[in-house]
Amino acid sequence: MNHTTRRRSLGLAGIMMAGILLAACADDDTTASDDSAGDGGYDIALVSKGFQHQFWQAVQQGAEEAADEFGAEITFEGPDSESEVAQQIDMLQSALDRSPDAIGFAALDSQAAAPLMDEAANRDIPVVAFDSGVDSDVPLATAATDNRAAAALAAEKMVEHIDGEGKIALIVHDQTSVTGVERRDGFVEYIEENAPDVEIVSVQYGGGDHLESTNLATAILEGNPDLDGIYGSNEGSAIGVINAVEELGMAGDLTIIGFDSGQAQIDAIRDGTMTGAITQNPIGIGYETVKAAVMALEGEELPETIDTGYFWYDSSNIDDEEIQEVLYE
Repeated sequence: MNHTTRRRSLGLAGIMMAGILLAACADDDTTASDDSAGDGGYDIALVSKGFQHQFWQAVQQGAEEAADEFGAEITFEGPDSESEVAQQIDMLQSALDRSPDAIGFAALDSQAAAPLMDEAANRDIPVVAFDSGVDSDVPLATAATDNRAAAALAAEKMVEHIDGEGKIALIVHDQTSVTGVERRDGFVEYIEENAPDVEIVSVQYGGGDHLESTNLATAILEGNPDLDGIYGSNEGSAIGVINAVEELGMAGDLTIIGFDSGQAQIDAIRDGTMTGAITQNPIGIGYETVKAAVMALEGEELPETIDTGYFWYDSSNIDDEEIQEVLYE
């Protein structure tokens, strides 16, 4: 065999070998994509209520942990504040326009998003609600705290700490989302049904904004110098109450019950400004949302609600391992 013939033979052999390798790789790729989302095959868009609170950062952390575990790719975004309903709707529309495999959605307004839920259904994009439910039958599941029950526990603790009588007020983050409504109603209903000597003198809505909640709490305290307690229904609301009490020099003078976690509430509980708070499991909320989306994409049946749990914490148990696992700073 001359040199030219040998080179041609080697060249043909190389081409044949490359073809075999490419075919093998193609088979491997097909197998990997068929197995599950194990190779990042699922694109899941999550639209939250915002980024301004540490709560949502913890939700994102949980979502990313699930994405890593199940091999999905996620995007996570939210409006500038929890009062920006129109901005959130625009984000949801943008998410739909890029046709992800699934969507996770935490509604600021449970009714405003209904038309886009229908659009998702028409395009066969499964939706998992998280934190807040949506006024629609489209979401396959909702991963959230039992907010009504959690708020009732907050009210029970309020009644306990004011000895069953006195005047109290509420700073609630909104009256349009499911969480806002349920955390208000669960609290109020418990008081009405179990504490006849407790009077609710005011319910105000601060949009979950620290500054607005501070202003509202300040006005309530100045108008009701004999107030015995205030309940803040989320992180921003509770921080607003803490700020108002501290600015007025009233720390330790009344019972403050919060909701969620974050460094400000943790510090306030440790120094005695805040009596205690309800913590959710935000990492669990994010994790369960992505897990449910992957399950839906793989044809698995989902429960209508995924209860991610809640806990009461105060100075007596804040350092317990069970509590530390669900607090975020």
